[in-house]
Amino acid sequence: MKFEVTILGSSSATPVYNRNPTAQLLNCNEKFYLIDCGEGTQQQLIRYGIKASKIDYIFISHLHGDHYFGLIGLLSTMHLNGRIKPIYIFAPGPLMEILELQFRHSETVIRYDIEFVPLVADVSRTIFENQDVSVESIVLNHRIPCTGFKFTEKKRLRKLMIEKLEAENVPINYYSLLKRGADLNFPDGRLLRNEEYTVDSDQPRSYCYCSDTLFNDSYLPVIANCDLLYHEATFLHEMLDRANQTHHTTALQAAEAAKMVGARKLLIGHFSSRYKILQPLLEEAINVFEHTQLAIEGTTYQI
Repeated sequence: MKFEVTILGSSSATPVYNRNPTAQLLNCNEKFYLIDCGEGTQQQLIRYGIKASKIDYIFISHLHGDHYFGLIGLLSTMHLNGRIKPIYIFAPGPLMEILELQFRHSETVIRYDIEFVPLVADVSRTIFENQDVSVESIVLNHRIPCTGFKFTEKKRLRKLMIEKLEAENVPINYYSLLKRGADLNFPDGRLLRNEEYTVDSDQPRSYCYCSDTLFNDSYLPVIANCDLLYHEATFLHEMLDRANQTHHTTALQAAEAAKMVGARKLLIGHFSSRYKILQPLLEEAINVFEHTQLAIEGTTYQI
């Protein structure tokens, strides 16, 4: 099953050096989840050949502009392009007031339903699930209420050993029982033990998205053992005082978080406009956590 994330924006605060404010697109089994929607997200979707019409779920971490200023434009374009299926938005409650104000004063009546789920940054909780994935909020420590998101695949059904089943002349209508782990007892007395004719599916993978946050250990238990961790790394560690002042994280701290929680891989992003060259941030993180990569716009990372 496809499980991958494409970086649409990796800059903090402002667009700079051809880097755009934060936005990512998660593809889970060909269902698309937009994570944050900074200014220019529409243009990035077009640039990388991604159809906005495929997006049904939007997750907004907090209400600083570099994480949601692109949303009103994206929703308006969906309206103009004739969208009729609903869009699901998971975000801090006041965002709905902002959207309604924009639409009211532009006399825009959106032709599709906006199913809005307000988020409260108090405790981690499951905020969404379908047959493919469950999404859990991650309470972060920023200047305003802020949540990250943990996307975890649902466990798939067992895989059938088709050749063995055909050799035993097992009717196809029994396959669904085998996929669910059942043994088969036939009227002629035959017993097919599930473990001999199926194999377990792959372990579910997880993607954790930690946007703006002061580094501390409060959110680490939720992201433990994730397959891919995206963690903001706004500054080099020499700017630690500035990071603490603004409730952000350094590249070194992001790597320490990945190491502490046993992540398989780390992506760092949300880079300050003071850095035209990003290599020093990557090197700082790699010195602590080897399996670190930069979140490069237009790049798709397998989870």
